[in-house]
Amino acid sequence: MPDDAAAARAAAAAAEEESAFSHPAVEPDSTAAYGDHPDQVIDFYAPHGERVPGEPAPLVVVLHGGAWRAPYDRRHITPFADFLARRGFAVANVEYRRGAALPAQGGTSPVAGRWPETFDDVAAALDALPALVREALPQADRRRTVITGHSAGGHLALWAAARHVLPKDAPWRTDAPAALRGVVALAPIADFTVAEKLAVCGGAAGQLLGGEAKFAERLPYADPTLLLPTGIATTLVQGRADLVVPQAVAESYADAAAKSGEVVGLTLLEDVGHFPLIDPAADACAVVAEEIAQLAW
Repeated sequence: MPDDAAAARAAAAAAEEESAFSHPAVEPDSTAAYGDHPDQVIDFYAPHGERVPGEPAPLVVVLHGGAWRAPYDRRHITPFADFLARRGFAVANVEYRRGAALPAQGGTSPVAGRWPETFDDVAAALDALPALVREALPQADRRRTVITGHSAGGHLALWAAARHVLPKDAPWRTDAPAALRGVVALAPIADFTVAEKLAVCGGAAGQLLGGEAKFAERLPYADPTLLLPTGIATTLVQGRADLVVPQAVAESYADAAAKSGEVVGLTLLEDVGHFPLIDPAADACAVVAEEIAQLAW
C-alpha cells in the first residue's frame, strides 16, 4: 500500500508539472537591461484586467525557479507574470545568470547557479529596478512593491529582502532594508542545510555555493535562515504534497524566523505539489495572488 501511495503522489506531481508547463509563454510589454550580459534583463508586464483605471498599481517583482540551472529561464514563469498582470499588478520578471549549460564532470544535471554571478545579478537587478520601472511601468506604485519567487527563485526573493543583514564584508550588503511591502516566497529553497540533507533538486544548493569545499564558508552569505530577522513582512506558500522542495524546508525557515523574534506567515496548501503555485490554471495560483495582494494593498 505505501508503494501505491507513493506512486499516486508521483503521478499527481507529474500531472501538476505538465499543467504548469503547458501554457504558452507570454511576451512582455517591454524588456530592459540592467547589465551587459544577455541574461541581465527584466521583462515588464503592464497591469490590466482588475486594475482600477487611473489608480497606481502595486509592483510585483518575480524571480523564477529552476534550481538556478541554465535550462530553466524566465520564459517558463511568464504565464504566472501575465496572471498577476491580469489581477491588476504591475510585474517585473527578472532574469539572472544561472549555472553552466553542461553537466559537471561525472554529473547528469547542469550545474546549479554561479558564484558569485547569480547573486551579483539579483542584487544589480533590484538596485536598477526603480529607474527602469519609472521608464517601463509609469503606472506602477513602487512604494507598494512585493517580491515573489518560486523554488530557487523563492530563495532569491528571501535573500534579496535580507541584503541589509548580510555579513559586513558581503559585496551585496545594503545600508538599509529594501523598500518592500513584503516577500511572498513560493515553495522556497529557504534553508540550505535542510535542503542538502534532503537532496533537494539533486543537491542544487551545494552546487550553487561551489560544492562541499565552499559550502560552510559561503553559507552565511546565501542561506536565508542565517539572515534573520529582516524586519520585512514575509509569507511562505507551500504545498503539503510538494515532492520537489518538501514542506520541511519552509518549516525550518519559519522556525528560524521565530527564534530570531520575527513572525513569518506559512500558508500550507493541502494536496498541492510544487508547480500549482505558478500555474494560472490551478486554484493554488489564486491563493498566491491573494497573499501578494494582502501585502501590497
